Amino acid sequence: KALPISSNQYAWITFYNRDKRDWNADLDASLAEYVKSGLTAYEPSFSNVEEVKRLAPLLKKHNLTMPSAYVGSVLHDPTEGKRSIEMALAIAEAAQPLGLKILVSNPSPLKWGSSDIKNDSQLIEQAKNLEFLGSELRKRGVTLAYHTPDVELRAGAREFHHMLQNTDPKNVGFCLDVHWVYRGAGNSQVALFDVVKMYGKRVVELHIRQSVGNVWGETFGEGDINYPRLVRELQALKVKPLLVLEQCLDSQSPNTVKAVEALQRDLAYAKRVVAGWL
Repeated sequence: KALPISSNQYAWITFYNRDKRDWNADLDASLAEYVKSGLTAYEPSFSNVEEVKRLAPLLKKHNLTMPSAYVGSVLHDPTEGKRSIEMALAIAEAAQPLGLKILVSNPSPLKWGSSDIKNDSQLIEQAKNLEFLGSELRKRGVTLAYHTPDVELRAGAREFHHMLQNTDPKNVGFCLDVHWVYRGAGNSQVALFDVVKMYGKRVVELHIRQSVGNVWGETFGEGDINYPRLVRELQALKVKPLLVLEQCLDSQSPNTVKAVEALQRDLAYAKRVVAGWL
């Protein structure tokens, strides 16, 4: 059975930031707005176990499920890798009673916002740690979903491909962040659908975002990426991923709607596009 369409907190944070509001200042009030959008599932980001404990009663209060969560990691360094794995496992164990099925993790770049890329020894170390984390999560009944923004697509996408070519699909699934792959490949649908051809069977989660003229829109709808085609191709592979709305804002995005209305529109359009999955 398909899981409900979710949204992650990052999308909401970008709307709140634009209005000079802090999503985390009053999480109870923020989640009260969240449910007004019609969403019934939520993908939070966690950096420690205390954040899981803080969220637990609020999920219950607002009648929200939490099929997935995002946890950052540093896996290209042996010392930091060990620390990241221990923390990710602790978070997963704390979050599993709340319904966690998928743990999304993006191995950190050398420096966020930098064009620096990892060397071969760092890539080998990272793939080894990613595989180990995935195997340990699998023992606990949780699926690891490897996530990327755009930096991993540089230099012939060597980091992106090395992670997926050197990990076991049984241990490491793929969170296809559709627009980051599109943008990282130079705004290319050709590259995006080649990625689907290569790794589509590993997709356990989709992060959904749209742009118009390569500028992130306020709402998810028609635009640069052919989402109906994406759905058809994943359906042909008999893949039914968790769908997570991540319609974020950047500096050039329009400013015409607030978060609740934007997510209401996102949810309505997403349901039409993926009707066969629901």
